[in-house]
Amino acid sequence: MTSAILSTSPLAGGLPAKRATRRVLPGFKLTLGYTLFYLSLIVLIPLSALLFKTFTLTWVEFWAAVASPRVLASYRLTFGASFVAALVNVFFGLLLAWVLVRYSFPGKKIIDALVDLPFALPTAVAGISLTALLAGNGWIGQYLEPLGIQLAFNRNGIVIALIFIGLPFVVRTVQPVLEDAEKELEEAATCLGASRWQTFRYVIFPTIAPALLTGFAMAFARAIGEYGSVIFIAGNMPMISEITPLIIIGKLEQYDYAGATAVATVMLGISFVMLLVINGLQAWQRRRSGGKS
Repeated sequence: MTSAILSTSPLAGGLPAKRATRRVLPGFKLTLGYTLFYLSLIVLIPLSALLFKTFTLTWVEFWAAVASPRVLASYRLTFGASFVAALVNVFFGLLLAWVLVRYSFPGKKIIDALVDLPFALPTAVAGISLTALLAGNGWIGQYLEPLGIQLAFNRNGIVIALIFIGLPFVVRTVQPVLEDAEKELEEAATCLGASRWQTFRYVIFPTIAPALLTGFAMAFARAIGEYGSVIFIAGNMPMISEITPLIIIGKLEQYDYAGATAVATVMLGISFVMLLVINGLQAWQRRRSGGKS
């Protein structure tokens, strides 16, 4: 009854209900068809080609390509360095996001803009810049190397490069959650006699924990596939400082396309799992936010 009155009222312009609820965008079938076509063209078809090339190998050949000692060493280095870099980014990303949200100071907007620099900066430029700073003859490395601290052309350089490219993911994930946090809860905890640490542990941290986990997963997933910023500072020594993407490039240069796609398939599977984890964490964060609202 009410809907019929509204559909023929002067406010609705006397138009039928179907015309009054007409949407700006095309219908569901057209948009879904275009979405599936675009997704297939850009993502599914290239990935399918990768899998089909891998299927040309027998199981023995596939296992020999993805589980050789050199490839296994690159897995350990790639995932280990990515994990360490993501952990470091969780800590310093939280500090940076906290400062940008809770304090006002000169140059704040500039620092806030610089956080996004790794997004816009070509990865090769980042690698060359870090090498120029941390190499033995670099601006910083020339003072550290006499002390026995070598940060370039080894695993330390890989971790530093991955920290550089992964930091924005944590900051930009945690920052909006801190901005939306209810400061009244912190004030109430302080009035009840809670210390600063207790307020952070029991009031603030549970609120930002899902965002921290999401930022960690995104930084970790980004670091796994990083290539450009790492090869200039890693040293690229087999079994020591050789990352998995470099293994793939090396196989391609040797015309071992099947072996390259086999290793790439393993990385694809791990990336897909990381994507599921990220989506799960984001859904958890939305449920927590919806429950509090």
